[in-house]
Amino acid sequence: MKTLKGKEYLAPWERAFDQVLTPLEEFIHRQTTSGILLMLCAVAALIIGNSPLAEIYRHALHTEVTLGGGRLALSMSLHHWINDGLMAIFFLVVGLELKRELLVGELADPRQALLPISAAIGGMLLPALFFLLVNQGGEGIRGWGIPMATDIAFALGALALLGKRVPPALLTFLVALAIVDDLGAVVVIALFYTAKIDLVGLAAAGGVLLLLIALNRGGIRRILPYALLGVLLWLALLKSGVHATLAGVFLAFTIPMKPKLDAMRFLANAHSLLDQIREAHEKESNIILNDQMRGRVTALSDGAQLAQAPAQVLEHKLHMTSAYLVIPIFALANAGIPIDFGAVDKIFTNPVALGVMAGLVLGKLIGISCTTWLMVKLGFSHLPLGLRFSHIMGMSLMAGIGFTMSIFVAELAFAGDPQSLLMAKTGVLLASLIAGVGGFFWLRMIGRSAG
Repeated sequence: MKTLKGKEYLAPWERAFDQVLTPLEEFIHRQTTSGILLMLCAVAALIIGNSPLAEIYRHALHTEVTLGGGRLALSMSLHHWINDGLMAIFFLVVGLELKRELLVGELADPRQALLPISAAIGGMLLPALFFLLVNQGGEGIRGWGIPMATDIAFALGALALLGKRVPPALLTFLVALAIVDDLGAVVVIALFYTAKIDLVGLAAAGGVLLLLIALNRGGIRRILPYALLGVLLWLALLKSGVHATLAGVFLAFTIPMKPKLDAMRFLANAHSLLDQIREAHEKESNIILNDQMRGRVTALSDGAQLAQAPAQVLEHKLHMTSAYLVIPIFALANAGIPIDFGAVDKIFTNPVALGVMAGLVLGKLIGISCTTWLMVKLGFSHLPLGLRFSHIMGMSLMAGIGFTMSIFVAELAFAGDPQSLLMAKTGVLLASLIAGVGGFFWLRMIGRSAG
């Protein structure tokens, strides 16, 4: 068959831009980038929060921002727009990841999923128990949900820095575990950290959710209708008292995960269209003048869209936005904790800070590693190929990096108690530092000994 050789058109500056952008894109796609960016934003916020700019920083976060006008105007502080608005995108991505893993990923096979699910449950219950033991009878007891979730960006970034010293299966295990405890954190927020319920708002949210389900059942695969109803769902939940960011999770679970065309049907259609494009090209090579060729190329493009699952396409598109915009902004807005270095000893005597640190460091380590050991010893599951219990212990310690979701829950638990919120955030930062550094050096040490 004759091979067609075509030309590639490059704009005058396009080659130069490609040379600049390609290494940048490769860098962004590395697993470490998101965690490193998050760490830099957290450090920047800490520096600003303890500098002469601290007052300007706090004033900016409390500035009222209004969207809309008249009766449709919605006013909140910049801090609330970030925590209640932007974070809905983060929760949408979390929901899409959860749905994918439950349907076709690591959690789709019950036998394969049993070990990370069990480990995640142990890694949620023990941290909460440690916090409750430290804070029993105290006013800070409502913060028990703070140490339950692992920050997947930080933890994966730290693991990826170890390179070939850790088996690839350990990254997969951590991803599955972190996704399960993200789901646990979502359930905890919905059930235990919800304000007074407004039944009208809740009914409106229920009605919008039914419409979203109807779109799914009706075979609607365009993202726009889901996005518009998602905004309405967010507004309804904001009015209802249920935390508005959960709209992201509910929306994610209504977006179709199955493509319209399977791979074989798409390939058959693509081959037919390519033949038609080739025939049309022989009559007129300029696509601008060849309506027949343009129509077939458009049909091929539409078919490529139908061969992809809408939920997976959206997850791919939003992952960059969530990882490299939403979460760093959240860190900048929430990690600017004022530290009184003359009263550092108070942190280690404050029950809220101690409970958070004990939960994230000891609770995660004991909960994940012991549950995993128990499941394997009882014969309910087995370790993934290439993993040893020493790997599980290092990963369990690293799972104590609880930055994003832990600070988010702290904001909900101590919304009216700035002193306890400060102690909770300080505990999260210190625990994440201890867990991250400890887990990193433990895995580095056993990786070297294994080599």
